[in-house]
Amino acid sequence: MDSTRRSILVLDANQRSALAVTRSLGAHFARVNLVTADATASALASYSKYSQFYLQYPSPTYQPEAFIRWVTQHCLNGQFDLVLPTTEVTSQLLLMNSQRLTGLPLAFANYDTVVSLANKSELVKAALLAGVPVPSSQFYNNLSELEASTLVYPVVLKPSLSKIFTNDHWVSTTVRVLHSADDFDRICQSDTYLHNQSFMIQEFIPGHGAGLFCLYHHGQPIQFFAHTRLREKPPEGGVSVLSQAAQLDDQLLAYATTLLNSVNWHGVAMVEFRIAADGTAYLMEVNTRFWGSLQLAIDAGVDFPVQLANGFFGEPMVTNKLYNEQQRLRWLLGDLDSLYIFLKRSHPFSSKLKRVLAFFTPRFSNQKYEVNRLSDLKPFWFELKHYLKP
Repeated sequence: MDSTRRSILVLDANQRSALAVTRSLGAHFARVNLVTADATASALASYSKYSQFYLQYPSPTYQPEAFIRWVTQHCLNGQFDLVLPTTEVTSQLLLMNSQRLTGLPLAFANYDTVVSLANKSELVKAALLAGVPVPSSQFYNNLSELEASTLVYPVVLKPSLSKIFTNDHWVSTTVRVLHSADDFDRICQSDTYLHNQSFMIQEFIPGHGAGLFCLYHHGQPIQFFAHTRLREKPPEGGVSVLSQAAQLDDQLLAYATTLLNSVNWHGVAMVEFRIAADGTAYLMEVNTRFWGSLQLAIDAGVDFPVQLANGFFGEPMVTNKLYNEQQRLRWLLGDLDSLYIFLKRSHPFSSKLKRVLAFFTPRFSNQKYEVNRLSDLKPFWFELKHYLKP
């Protein structure tokens, strides 16, 4: 192998963010060996023309110990110059086992710092102290502390952690919008982790989502990028399926830097807000790894994966404050799901017709598709095949 070439391993290759990382680094670096990996026999990013090899590892979710052993075997003897996890489970699992993985080339803050932001309850408490607006929140150590009769609907039930580690596997939690006592009773039955895990009850904030993408290097802010969610899945709030770059809002930027500066942040982060009808921005959460709509920033001219890699390798981290604010990104199959959910709901016919027309109306400039790209089409065929699979 050419010793002057760098080898980079992109984990969680089934994630759209991993595909964005793979395409970004592969297109930018002329001399790089890009390897993708995930727990399945094949994965989304592995079909990119930039993925030169694919590895399958044990599931970090259901076989965490086997996964750590795999990392020990494949990543600690200089095989890779940089390892990039793109999910919360994988990144936190690697960080919490840092003593066993000494020398693993990660571009992350330490575990305690990451959890201080990833724990939503602790984040809200820190935001309150820092003067960052948050929805009205009550904190509970477990379900037995909550008197259900005191709830005034609608409310948001938000577990403190998106992923809970239970020593031999991870449990995924869900943020729930509750509209009635029946909703609450049903969630108590289905979300059994609430009986022994902390959570919040927050006021429901109607409005739209807005995110601030951030890159720090050992406590120093390097790059910021803003976007607005135009359509989400589910439609009332969730994963972005159509988004647009936006001008940096001074207030959101102040809120984000207040939080990230306070923990001497290092690496990437996405600070999410909910913008109410009156324009007030409420902090929702901080994602401490690459985010789903990463490709939007890259298309608009802010290449976070390249900046992160350059910083890790001690090369200049070129910032871009004049990115294309008109750039849009559409996740086609996610948008189709969002349309289907909207049409199933009890909306007026006029609203449904408007939604259908918006879905099918083409946009000929400043819009790209997240997965389906003519220059790298195989990942879309892989996604479509799995989407259509019964």
